Amino acid sequence: MLVLMVVLGAAVLHATWNAMAHGAPDRVAGLALFELAAGIIGLIAVLVMGLPPDGTWGYIIASAVLHLAYLGGLLASYQLGQFSQMYPLARGTSPWVVAVVSIVVLHQALALVELAGVLLISAGLIALVFIGRPGRRQAPALLAAVGTGLTIASYTVVDGLAVHKMPVLTYMGWVFMLQGFLMPLVVLAWRGPGVLKLPRSAVLSGLAGGVVSMVAYGLVLWAQTRGTLAAIAALRETSIIFGAIIGAVFFGERFGPRRAIAAVVVVAGIVLISTS
Repeated sequence: MLVLMVVLGAAVLHATWNAMAHGAPDRVAGLALFELAAGIIGLIAVLVMGLPPDGTWGYIIASAVLHLAYLGGLLASYQLGQFSQMYPLARGTSPWVVAVVSIVVLHQALALVELAGVLLISAGLIALVFIGRPGRRQAPALLAAVGTGLTIASYTVVDGLAVHKMPVLTYMGWVFMLQGFLMPLVVLAWRGPGVLKLPRSAVLSGLAGGVVSMVAYGLVLWAQTRGTLAAIAALRETSIIFGAIIGAVFFGERFGPRRAIAAVVVVAGIVLISTS
């Protein structure tokens, strides 16, 4: 039950920082600030925890690169489509991919009830997208969101393996320090010094979003040391429900009864996983 509550708490935080990124006046600069804050916290963790164990650098580098690809895909998705559609599709693609990899490649056994929960959560999350009847003009946005989902699945698998080979704080510190300092440099080279001209409120919001994102990520990493990878991945993506609610309340994006039904399907999947 503790793991369940921790992952659901992380889901709320994850939806919150994604909404902050979507609502930023300059989303590119906002994500750069998110990563800068996470990079600074990561540096502190690295100074405290020290070097990772031998033979684990591959996990750290792979995760950092995949996270950067994820951020690029997320940004493209948010630039092209609605938050309440792109966020669910990006996050909803991940659980079933992780489940397949966990069973086929990593040979992690899933109880039948647990597998049913994963499938229910994935189905409900993806239904949240297509209930909105996206048109052909949204095809680039949908492709960007699916691609983002595949990067999420990839770094989830890498993270799930890595946290069993080194302390969570060591892994998290190195991953966030690498991506956290690299992302702002990429944005600065792309956009030029003008990207630094932001109002104080935007800077503070961006830095706060980075702290929120890192806390959410840390909670999930801890949970991955206590539960099966596929189940944790599915539970984490319930952040989509919170994201859909945020989209309706703060961005004026329609939720409606059909999306409410899809949300109930997700909750049913959560119940199945929690009882397995």
